[in-house]
Amino acid sequence: MSATTRSRTPDRLCAEAVGLARAAAEEAAAPGVVGEHVGLVSEGDRVVTHFFECEDWAYRGWRWAVTVARASRAKVVTLDETVLLPGSDALLAPEWVPWSERLRPGDMGPGDLLPTEADDLRLEPGFSGEDEPLPNSVVSDEMAELVEAEDAEVAGGAPASLPVVPARGSITSVAEELGLRRARVLSRYGLHVAADRWEEAYGPKTAMAQAAPAACVSCGFLNRIGGSLGQAFGVCANEFSPADGRVVSLAYGCGGHSEAAVMPKPPRPAPPVIDETRVDPFPLRPSPDSGSVPVSADDTSAELGHS
Repeated sequence: MSATTRSRTPDRLCAEAVGLARAAAEEAAAPGVVGEHVGLVSEGDRVVTHFFECEDWAYRGWRWAVTVARASRAKVVTLDETVLLPGSDALLAPEWVPWSERLRPGDMGPGDLLPTEADDLRLEPGFSGEDEPLPNSVVSDEMAELVEAEDAEVAGGAPASLPVVPARGSITSVAEELGLRRARVLSRYGLHVAADRWEEAYGPKTAMAQAAPAACVSCGFLNRIGGSLGQAFGVCANEFSPADGRVVSLAYGCGGHSEAAVMPKPPRPAPPVIDETRVDPFPLRPSPDSGSVPVSADDTSAELGHS
């Protein structure tokens, strides 16, 4: 019933039915759980809800709400419903959040499965061999004939149908590197979000990189990666580096740089030379020809008292 139809004055018989309401609450709850009567509210004409404290420690601040009603021109009050409702200071569970939004990096453990949605923006369909490849594709018939004329190795069939990884240096290995054997590959958006995440953790703006003697691009411990991300990132292979085994930006750096010990130190100015064997004269008065006073006296200035 809407609030606009509620009666401000509770029905007298329904308001006096505290015993009926308590008995209904005790029947629905465990023994000793229903506490003191803490009030009532009118829900409408001849409809009143009684509230009782909940003594259960698991439901602090909750209240038993028992609604009683009376038919028109009837003398008997009947039970409507009994529920447990939270009060103003009740301990409530946090708002439910889908698992896909609750998941954080590092939450997955052994045996956990993380299904990827079909419309994940980070992925896009790869080439499975079912569609006709473009004429300039590395797996097209035209390219196969061209490579065959140049005495290169070409594996038969679509990349997705090959049972083993193709030999390095073959056209099919290029397709393998481009992800043509996978159902889905990283999209442009997936590449960007991965690059932003890696650069935030191990990029040039970190405190370690700011204090490093040089960048990772010149470090011997940097292991290059393939694909388009290899133009800006690599894998650190220095066991003493804080980024060991991590994907680092080429502009990142740390104190474990391979050339840190042989890098030229910045030049330091020579200490000042003090000659204690000679004496420099310091006149008490300026020399007449130093420019501070005229060589010849001026009569006009003499009369005015100037030197």
